[in-house]
Amino acid sequence: MAKTDYDYLIVGQGIAGTSLGMHLVEAGKSFQIIGDSSLPSSSKVAAGIFNPLTGKKLVKTWLADDLFPYARNFYSTLEKKFSCQLVHEMPIYRPFRSIEEQNTYLAQTADPKIAPYISQNEVPADVSDYIHAGHGGIEVIQAGWIDLPKLLVESRRFFSENNQFVEARFYMDDVRISEFGVIWNNKIFSKIIFCQGFMALENQLFDWLPFTPVKGQILKVSTETHLKPYIINQGIFMLPDSESTMRVGATYSWDPLDWEPTQEATEELDGKLRSIFKCKYTIKTGIAGIRPSVKDRRPLIGLHPKHRNVGIFNGLGTKGVTLAPFFANQFVGHLESGKELNPAVNIDRYFSLYFR
Repeated sequence: MAKTDYDYLIVGQGIAGTSLGMHLVEAGKSFQIIGDSSLPSSSKVAAGIFNPLTGKKLVKTWLADDLFPYARNFYSTLEKKFSCQLVHEMPIYRPFRSIEEQNTYLAQTADPKIAPYISQNEVPADVSDYIHAGHGGIEVIQAGWIDLPKLLVESRRFFSENNQFVEARFYMDDVRISEFGVIWNNKIFSKIIFCQGFMALENQLFDWLPFTPVKGQILKVSTETHLKPYIINQGIFMLPDSESTMRVGATYSWDPLDWEPTQEATEELDGKLRSIFKCKYTIKTGIAGIRPSVKDRRPLIGLHPKHRNVGIFNGLGTKGVTLAPFFANQFVGHLESGKELNPAVNIDRYFSLYFR
């Protein structure tokens, strides 16, 4: 067997590739990450919100009790490593739409599974000076946002300084895969892991997986109103970047699947914002991205059914900031020690699609 130059080749340096790379550093493994900074990426434009209670019915996020503590520790460690702030703890305020919704939500807070994520402050949040909240609202804690653009830039700098990052456009034709290793750029790797996000749809090795990508758009908005440190969530999210600027989103669309903001999406978000925000505001710009979502809303992680030195770490969807660190750790354990992957994310659940 040929001697390898590196243990792993990681394709893509979004939140998936970055999390996987950081865990391989901790495991003492050698690797290179291929990334093209000029390409669009959902990680670059995502709001990075982490929210333990989602949906109209106030449902606890899947595996929240495991994902959130792990993510908090992961990002806190990176903050120290990079000497910068990445984590912005910020409660999410959900205004009640009606008395009926108020009664339903307040009854749910008695559920011991939900209660740890609801604020018990005697003085409730008050954003009534700029938000329509005539029925009050509920404050979700252990929430906030991750500065993903800063995370990607600082991680890329870290990887570059350690000769672990290659600025390059990746083409499948440049790779040779055999049972003896993976050859790229005249180097031999034991395994290749694809962390390509939406670009995975063009990867012939994994085009049988049931990706259901969805386009999302957010707006950058300014206002003369003093914004309080709460993410507002009622049909849309309003995430304050400062005391006078915020990001507003997000839309869901499937045609066309491109990276260009549209007037239609802008008008949709503008209409929803006007219905809840009392004060004047100015739309500065719109940005769009394509979420690498999956039919069953669970990540796609594991090794190819035929090529066992080829893997994928993808399908993180809208919850990538909490899913990526936890499952990067689990994936490295699987790759290095044969530890079992959570069956809900292991791509072997879809092997029948490959062999049919």
